[in-house]
Amino acid sequence: MKENLSEKQNEKRNERNEKCFKGQGQPMSINLGGRVLELPILQGGMGIGVSLGSLAGAVAACGGMGTISTAMAGFSEPDYAEDPEGANLRALAREIRRAKEIAGGRGLVAINAMVATTQYADSVRTAIAAGADAVVSGAGLPLDLPAIAAAAKADILLAPIVSSGRAAATICRLWEKRYHVLPGFVVVEGGEAGGHLGFAKEDLLAGSVAPLETLVAQVVTALEPFEERAGRRIPVFAAGGVWDGADAARLAACGAAGIQIATRLIATYECDASQGLKDILIAAKKEDVQLVQSPVGMPGRALRTPLIRRLEAGEPAPSAGCTGCLIPCPRAKAPYCISDALVAAVRGDVENGLFFCGSNAWRLEGMHRVADVLESIMAEWNDAAC
Repeated sequence: MKENLSEKQNEKRNERNEKCFKGQGQPMSINLGGRVLELPILQGGMGIGVSLGSLAGAVAACGGMGTISTAMAGFSEPDYAEDPEGANLRALAREIRRAKEIAGGRGLVAINAMVATTQYADSVRTAIAAGADAVVSGAGLPLDLPAIAAAAKADILLAPIVSSGRAAATICRLWEKRYHVLPGFVVVEGGEAGGHLGFAKEDLLAGSVAPLETLVAQVVTALEPFEERAGRRIPVFAAGGVWDGADAARLAACGAAGIQIATRLIATYECDASQGLKDILIAAKKEDVQLVQSPVGMPGRALRTPLIRRLEAGEPAPSAGCTGCLIPCPRAKAPYCISDALVAAVRGDVENGLFFCGSNAWRLEGMHRVADVLESIMAEWNDAAC
């Protein structure tokens, strides 16, 4: 549903946003391909239905980059069962326009498009046509992303999500050779992130995954020769377990230009998820956050809810009907449908939902406004940097 704000509400919102982050040290804006990001903060894309137009627009309205997840964006459309592909693209375009309207000309609005989804290219093309400022892409190497954007004749920021310097160099080398372009920025995601993770489960369980600070430094170093040839910076944003301004300051000291946060923004009034999902995460304890196995063969991080306990006991979860959303999903052998489980979660169904979250989900304490969360992070960041 489209947000309808009265003139008075708009004035109050604009006044709050104007106050946001002023008087807190030196400006920390970043130039991204000619677009100015006032705050060095990206909001991570959370599917299904957790980060849509409301959350993305609220983050952008504060000067950051709001992100809409393309994963089954149309899951709540009335014709989704009959035409899931059409519903997804229609909803995606609408949510981008909604976010831009809420942002009121501030910040940037991006999409998070997973390479592993069957609608990957169509989602990117739809987002470009709807006016998105950036495409952030992971869950696989986005090797063909520049070709998709070029075919749409788009002037848009392209950013891969990586978990190593090697991956960053591989993508840059191929993009440079094939398409004569380089990323507008890069997101480095560490092992403390929520959702699907780009590391082996054995390494995650053994604690042998390098700390995010190390990964950031490796990626920054890997990008240096490409920056030198391009004559410009390729900003790196650190993601995965990033919680507050102290984390941001520590990562900035390792070379990060900014941070990406996701889980902390779920417990906000503007987040598109149901209040039920938010309440479940707010109530979570540290021991509730664990590694789980996704049916697509990747480890992930989520809450240990009744669904997870049933799966651990060997009980398969029935599916409402496969829509073929993910390329690597072994549909006939999958113990559960990840899309069904994520839809149940966004609706607050604790019995059947898969509640993806970062390692710090247990630190959530009550509901907040997006502007207040970001203001707090920036204040802490400035204090830690002084």
